[in-house]
Amino acid sequence: MAKIREVLKNRNFFLLWVGQIISQLGDRLGQMALIYFVYLRAPGSPLQIAKILSFTIIPVFLIGPLAGVYVDRWDRRRTMYICDLLRSLLMLTIPLFLFYAKSLAPIYLIIFIVFSIGRFFVPAKLSIIPDLVHKKDLLIANSLVNTTGMIAAVLGFGISGVLVEWLGAKSGFYLDAAGFLVSGVFIFLISKKFTAAVDLKELGKEIVEVISKSVLQEIKEGVFYFIRKKDIRFTASIIFALWSALGAVYVVIIVFVQQTLHSATKDLGLLVMFLGIGLFLGSLIYGKFGQRVSHYKIIFSSLVLSGIMLVIFALGIYHYPNFILAALLSLCLGLIIAPIMIASNTIIHNVSDNVMMGKIFSSLEIVMHLGFLMFMFISSILAERFSHLLILVIVGCLLGILGLVNLFFNRKAAWLS
Repeated sequence: MAKIREVLKNRNFFLLWVGQIISQLGDRLGQMALIYFVYLRAPGSPLQIAKILSFTIIPVFLIGPLAGVYVDRWDRRRTMYICDLLRSLLMLTIPLFLFYAKSLAPIYLIIFIVFSIGRFFVPAKLSIIPDLVHKKDLLIANSLVNTTGMIAAVLGFGISGVLVEWLGAKSGFYLDAAGFLVSGVFIFLISKKFTAAVDLKELGKEIVEVISKSVLQEIKEGVFYFIRKKDIRFTASIIFALWSALGAVYVVIIVFVQQTLHSATKDLGLLVMFLGIGLFLGSLIYGKFGQRVSHYKIIFSSLVLSGIMLVIFALGIYHYPNFILAALLSLCLGLIIAPIMIASNTIIHNVSDNVMMGKIFSSLEIVMHLGFLMFMFISSILAERFSHLLILVIVGCLLGILGLVNLFFNRKAAWLS
């Protein structure tokens, strides 16, 4: 805990961390409002949930490659607070002007634009961390940034599940907009401005290079760098598998919980809250003790345990539809999953050049969301023919097998620090 306090004493990092907690609290309320909105239009349909979620993911492929290039050129701090301001204004349009529209097309468009802007924000946030903390503090800093999402899940999803059923979906969109605005203010208050790719001492030379080098060429450089770095390539394949599993269970488990526990958003939000508690605790534990164990070994051990816990969760809730049991299993699942993304991000930070991090994290965003989108639609289509329980059990088994295979047969992955 002493090291965590030391990192949080860093004013700039603290502003980034707190700003993201607030932003994601509102964002989770917005997500729950979307789920409830779809529930009112098409109750019990994983495919309809998959459709609206696809507009949050498609920008990764259309905007992500360009975003990585420009994030490495622009001031990362300025990029982040401008993105937050724009997203705040756009999210306000849904409850103010579009909520009662007969057609969903305008809402789909707003969601698409908001998440397109987010493609610039995410790599900027991940890339700025090494600029804010010392290298020795990277693991702890990544753990704390990860807890931003975890705390948002603990508070945002739990509160939103109750609020949306009680006050209606509009409240979620308003709070989402407010969260983006407050986050932007905190990021604006970061005292030092960082430029990722421009050395002021060689400004003339950089201008010439920027003019002569096309965006397409920089994308090409990023792709080749991504492929050439063995550690990045290997880690990306594991991240792809993990997010494919998440996509496969995401919409299915939403409907599974709604039908099993007989609640539109309240129980769903509270279960995600307990999942968030587990993720938060898992992040803190791994941040404190993670240096002692190989990052790869932690990732694959977590995959095995996550697959087992997913199977236990699905079978347990199906046969014993009790909220307390579901909450305890959700907490355990979060505790197990937490180290995977922290260890993955730390590996990327350790093996990547600083000037390439924007491109690398944008590429990883594409890898993650490609797996998520593909398997989200596959599972939502299969859910029309097969039981939700069967799909969850199969995904859990495959996830566990993946972890075991890599843990015992891939020597480098298992023992490389």
